[in-house]
Amino acid sequence: MTDISKAPKIVTAASCGVTPGRISPHARQVVERLQDAGYTAYLVGGCVRDLILGKEPKDFDVVTQARPEEIRQVFRNARLIGRRFRLAHVHFGREIVEVATYRATPSLDPQDDDGNVFGTLEEDAFRRDFTVNALYYDPQEGLVTDYVNGLDDLSHGRLRVIGDPEARFREDPVRMLRAVRFAAKLHLQLTEEGRRLLPALGPLLQEVPPARLFEEVLKLFHTGNAVATYEALCEHRLFEALFPGVASILGPHADAESLLARALVSSDQRLSEGKPVTPAFLFAALLWEGVREEAMHSIAQGAAAAEAWTKAAEHVLREQLRVIMIPKRFSVPMREIWGLQSRFDRRAGRHAFRFLESKRFRAAYDFLGLRAASGEVPMALFDWWTRFQEATADEREAMVGALSGPGEKRPRRRRRRRAVGG
Repeated sequence: MTDISKAPKIVTAASCGVTPGRISPHARQVVERLQDAGYTAYLVGGCVRDLILGKEPKDFDVVTQARPEEIRQVFRNARLIGRRFRLAHVHFGREIVEVATYRATPSLDPQDDDGNVFGTLEEDAFRRDFTVNALYYDPQEGLVTDYVNGLDDLSHGRLRVIGDPEARFREDPVRMLRAVRFAAKLHLQLTEEGRRLLPALGPLLQEVPPARLFEEVLKLFHTGNAVATYEALCEHRLFEALFPGVASILGPHADAESLLARALVSSDQRLSEGKPVTPAFLFAALLWEGVREEAMHSIAQGAAAAEAWTKAAEHVLREQLRVIMIPKRFSVPMREIWGLQSRFDRRAGRHAFRFLESKRFRAAYDFLGLRAASGEVPMALFDWWTRFQEATADEREAMVGALSGPGEKRPRRRRRRRAVGG
C-alpha cells in the first residue's frame, strides 16, 4: 500500500508556468468563497495539469474539505448530484464548476465503502488515478501542492498510475482507456509496467457496463486526437476489446487508406476547425467494415443486395451492443447513413432531386466521400454528387438528362387509370 504520510512538494505556480489570468474567474470565485467560509479548497486535476502544460483547460474542478451539504450552504446556485459519491455543481450561467469533497482511501471491505467516505487532502491525492491528475493549485496563495511526484512526471513526459497499476486497472478497467486517452492527448509516455499490463488486462473491458463504455469511446475519439488514440488502442490491443468484430477484419491496425483511418483524420480536422462531429457518424465509420464484409459475403452466396445489407447492419449492431451501448438517437441515424449509400447509384429521373432533400443526405454524402477516397466506390460518383449540389436548377436537369449506361435508365411512368364511364 502506498504511504500517504510523505510530505508534499509545494512550489510556486509561477515556477510551473501557471499565471492567474488563465484561470476561470468563476472557478477562482468558488475557491475564494469556500476559503472565506473557513474551508480549504483547491483547483485540482486536469485543469491544473493543462495549465502547467500551457494548454487551455476545458473545465475547472475544485476540491475542498467542505461536505456536500456545506458546499450548498455556501453557494445558493449549487446543485448536489450523484448517488454513490455526491458532488456539487455550482452554476454560473452556462459554466459549471464541479466541487468535490476530499475522498478517503477506500475501505478494504467493499461493504464499508458506499462512496461517500470523506478524507484528507493527502488521502484524496493518493485516491486519484494518475500522478499528473493529482496536482492541487491554490490560486489565492499561488502555490501548487504535489504528493505523488506528478510535477516530475509531467516534466519528463511520463504517465504513471498512482499505486499498484494492476490493482488499479482491475479495480476499474476504464482506467486503461483513460491511460490511452491521456497519453495520446498530452503526448505522454506510459510507464513500462503500464504498457505491459494493458494487452493482458484488455479483456476486462468487456465486463464494464456497455452504457459506460459508450461515454468513454466518445471521449477517446471526439477530443481532437482520434488518430493518435486509435493507434495507441491498437498498439495495446484495446481496440479489439472494444470492437471485436471490426478488429477481426481490420487486423492489428487499419491501413492508412482505409475508410476508418480517413474518418478519424476527418474528425480531428473538423474539431480543429471548430466544426461539429456526431457520434452517429463516428460509429458508422467504426463499424462499417464489419457491415460491408458481412453483406458482401452474403451477396456472394446469392442473397439479394438489399436484404444482405439490411441483415448485415442488424447483425453487426446487435453484436456490438453487447460491448458498447449505442443509444437509439445515434444508432438510428447511423443505420440511415449506411442504408442511404445505395441511393447514390440511382440518379436518373427524379431520384437525385428527391434524395437531395433527405435530412440525412449530407451525412450520407460525407460518408460516400470516405468510401470514394478509400477506393471502395468510384471517385467519379462522389464528384457527380458534389457538382449536383452546387449546380443551378437547369444544370441539375442537364446533368440528370446526360446520364446513360446500366443503372441509369429513366423509370417507367405509370399510366393514369381512365375514370370509369369517362
